[in-house]
Amino acid sequence: MDFKIVELFEKKIAEFYSATYAVATDCCTHAVELSLRYTNAVQADSPEHTYISIPFTFEKLGINWQFVEVKWRDYYYVTDSIIDAAVYWKKDGYIPNTFMCLSFQFKKHLGLGRGGAILLDNKKDYINLKKMSYDGRLPDTPWVEQDIDSMGYHYYMTPETAELGIDRLDTAIKTTPKKWCYRDYPNLTNMKVFR
Repeated sequence: MDFKIVELFEKKIAEFYSATYAVATDCCTHAVELSLRYTNAVQADSPEHTYISIPFTFEKLGINWQFVEVKWRDYYYVTDSIIDAAVYWKKDGYIPNTFMCLSFQFKKHLGLGRGGAILLDNKKDYINLKKMSYDGRLPDTPWVEQDIDSMGYHYYMTPETAELGIDRLDTAIKTTPKKWCYRDYPNLTNMKVFR
């Protein structure tokens, strides 16, 4: 098994959402992190009701952030161009000119145990984010044969996860997804770590 299957999974996910590209990652949190790093974000917002890894990621990166009271459904913006769409499953649902971050965690509509993706519409951004997700290298050439020119992170989707995604995709497309909103998450401002 090789990484061509990951590229096939990316293509199928991009087609479903009507995005030009998708960068598969090991989880949605890392998709958000890569997007924040790539856009050099210095300011971000976290809904009071979301998964705890979002504000933790802002802290990890030293980003100036705040909790906001937002009654979101399906997705929300963390910056002007980055969307946390972890729970969003909708045909043709990509919002142009954004980095839309998806989750394939086991509770999500396309549950793969773990996994994520960044939907986007710019080829240069796709190439750069793909390299960032894959230790600064491109997956089609052995890394020892590459003159790596950018910082990378070990956040790529494995071929085994991509293969599972391809196997389950048709069923996910044919079934009605759960509708998620802010009410599905606790208010993080009540947790000791954020007081």
